[in-house]
Amino acid sequence: MSVLDYFRRVSEWKVQKVRDFLEDKKPEDYNLLDVRQPDEYEQSHLPGAKLIPVGELPDRLRELDPKKPTITY
Repeated sequence: MSVLDYFRRVSEWKVQKVRDFLEDKKPEDYNLLDVRQPDEYEQSHLPGAKLIPVGELPDRLRELDPKKPTITY
């Protein structure tokens, strides 16, 4: 399985579009992924976001459900 199996290409969403998406769905309906560094995550992150720093993605993809949409920031 490759990174592309977990992510579907979408256009970049503005903040309000992400807010609307998150409001209309239950947390178990999507993957919310923070790819920043741990210190950045600790300073602030969206509630429910899973921290997987971008450099660790290839080794940790199995932690994401490929059947769910993934919002990454």
